[in-house]
Amino acid sequence: MNELLFNIPAEKYQALSETERYLLDYIVRHIEEIANISIVKLSEEASVSTATIVRLMKKIGYDGFTSFKYNIKDKLKPVEHENSIDNIEKKINSAIRKNEQEVLNTIKMLSRGNIEDAIQKIYHAEKIFIFGRGFSEMIGNEMKVKLQLIGKNCEMHNDPNIIKVISKRMKEKEIAIIVSLNGETPELVEACKNLKMKQISTITLTAGVDSSLAKLSEIVLLGYKGAQSFFPDFEVRSRLPLQVISRILLDAYVIRTM
Repeated sequence: MNELLFNIPAEKYQALSETERYLLDYIVRHIEEIANISIVKLSEEASVSTATIVRLMKKIGYDGFTSFKYNIKDKLKPVEHENSIDNIEKKINSAIRKNEQEVLNTIKMLSRGNIEDAIQKIYHAEKIFIFGRGFSEMIGNEMKVKLQLIGKNCEMHNDPNIIKVISKRMKEKEIAIIVSLNGETPELVEACKNLKMKQISTITLTAGVDSSLAKLSEIVLLGYKGAQSFFPDFEVRSRLPLQVISRILLDAYVIRTM
């Protein structure tokens, strides 16, 4: 594979640093191994930094080490291996499209009227309680911090017992924001029932269109949840739709009130 060197114009090769020339020579001498190792492994074996590897790749015309490896594999491996790489690329593209669809469809599903109603509820609330469980807690915590930064009295709770107790104690001019991907988390549903009986406003962020929370909550901001999961054995589905909703809601709040 010494032709790799000949593919580099002389002026480019001369412009390489001494370390970069050493690395390029090392790669040529170990080309079959290079095609199947990580950038970290190459860094260790060639005794150069990963930054040096990235710089060299860009200087010889590649986006990065991965694109370089794919090019090498195309030259070294038989057709069946090419098909394997094509399948991997298709799966990665599928993951990209899944996230794109969740974002775009969530934006399409959002109602400007519901967002405006939610803004007014938040604006007039004397205190805001955010309830979330599992991975939704991260979104709830981010909302809490942002609301606190713009001067709102806000708390975030994730403990199931505390959520149920607080929902029974909340006052008339307080509101609850509930974050739940599927809209069926038992303690959140119970809290929403308690608040509805007390006629206290609730704003729910969910992707569960026909969920219990969607039916119980006063204001529902719905997101789109894709059917595909890359972690089918675990309940770790993407909260991207809820992140999109929370960001739009709080951005809109700042635009309307600040």
